[in-house]
Amino acid sequence: MIFITAKFPVKPEHADEWPELSREFTQACRAEEGCLWFDWSRSLDDPHEYVLVEAFRDDAAGAAHVQSEHFATATRELPRYLSATPKIVNTTVEGTSWSELGEMAVEA
Repeated sequence: MIFITAKFPVKPEHADEWPELSREFTQACRAEEGCLWFDWSRSLDDPHEYVLVEAFRDDAAGAAHVQSEHFATATRELPRYLSATPKIVNTTVEGTSWSELGEMAVEA
């Protein structure tokens, strides 16, 4: 799978509204056939930073994602709400789902 994590530094005046500003893009990405997950979190250390964790089934699904109309729209419209260029880690890993963190196993 293609596994991507990106940090989005949002302008302070738009930080609280980022979930709504990115909602249409998020929903469209989640609806892509090859999208395994597309999840946003807000940083605990910086209230103006959002972290995106996304995964796509394979290279073809990743290519379809970046070639989609909603991706093109997001790259045109969302940067105006950012204070800097997002940082990204993009890698390929085995599997198609999350593994358990055995060191913190919870007994039933």
